[in-house]
Amino acid sequence: MFGPFLLVAAAFMAAYVFQRMDRLPLLGTVRDPVRLGLALAVWLFIAVSRAVGNVNFGPWSMAMETAGLTLLIVLFLTAVLLAGVDLLTGFGLFMPRLAPKLRGLAVIAGLVLSGVALAQGMRAPVITEYEVALPGLPKALDGLVVAAVSDLHAGTQLGPDWLGACADRIAALAPDMIVLLGDTVEGHSRRLDELLPALRRFRAPLGVFAVAGNHENHGPDAPEKSLKLLTEAGFTVLANRWASPAPGLVVAGVEDLATLRRRGLDADPLPTALANRPAGATILLSHTPLRYEQAASLGVGLMLSGHTHGGQVWPFNYVVRLLYPLVEGRFAIGSMTLIVSRGAGLWGVRMRLWKPGEILRITLRSK
Repeated sequence: MFGPFLLVAAAFMAAYVFQRMDRLPLLGTVRDPVRLGLALAVWLFIAVSRAVGNVNFGPWSMAMETAGLTLLIVLFLTAVLLAGVDLLTGFGLFMPRLAPKLRGLAVIAGLVLSGVALAQGMRAPVITEYEVALPGLPKALDGLVVAAVSDLHAGTQLGPDWLGACADRIAALAPDMIVLLGDTVEGHSRRLDELLPALRRFRAPLGVFAVAGNHENHGPDAPEKSLKLLTEAGFTVLANRWASPAPGLVVAGVEDLATLRRRGLDADPLPTALANRPAGATILLSHTPLRYEQAASLGVGLMLSGHTHGGQVWPFNYVVRLLYPLVEGRFAIGSMTLIVSRGAGLWGVRMRLWKPGEILRITLRSK
């Protein structure tokens, strides 16, 4: 569903951007057929690169998809800035002499912001620290450190070296426990086996716990192929079940809620995941930040999610908020704390704008 939406959006943005590029400084008058041809060529390249990337012929197809999606982000940023100028000038009705210059500046600013986004997308994820008072946590576990990371998206653009570097950064945090919040690997990747040595570098005294995201559900043999890889790496995969890494502490995990919703499955995995758990503190891992009110009502003390990437490229975060109102950060849902991570990796294109990737270091406190 998201793929067709991208192509429709790309068509509108390409048509709009090239239509508004007439009579810009230095360009002068560009004939309508030329602008239409350029818009069509750009859209076709995005569409073909997307199709080739989905088929996944190998590294060259991933490179082509990356180029197409990068071009899509350039269009998006340029279209947003041009729209701002058009609203300000009434599409040239006001300030008719100044409007072409402002549109020219908008195009330049779109290209500059795209360059900034590419540079920021190459940066290592930052460390974001939280301290959470967790109901039911035994005094003996006060100060326990959890490293949480979501949306690593390893297997296509981001390979074993990048994944291993993330594992080393997490190890430097000296966590007692590691939780992986989904989209750890790209389920459609042909390089999943290459990731196993790097995945095995994620280690913590109380274990590594993982849930599936929507990207583990992509490709043939999904999600079994991806989950088998995570299990071989030594992780405890929580699919609608719980585990107890220490007395008085429960870590539960659910299937990806967005995938269930997209497939029209009327499933309610939270009660199953939390059923018959022992007394104590409960942490829930859910890739998608949905059903948090239900989680709070079922006695969860801390819910950890990802999926949104914080919008990844400003101002796309405002669009993401329409689907997921709690896009990033910390929220109080009754007595439960919800933390939504921006994720460490990237989807589609290696670009971020004002939304750096992150790894969470969470210190738990007994109440």
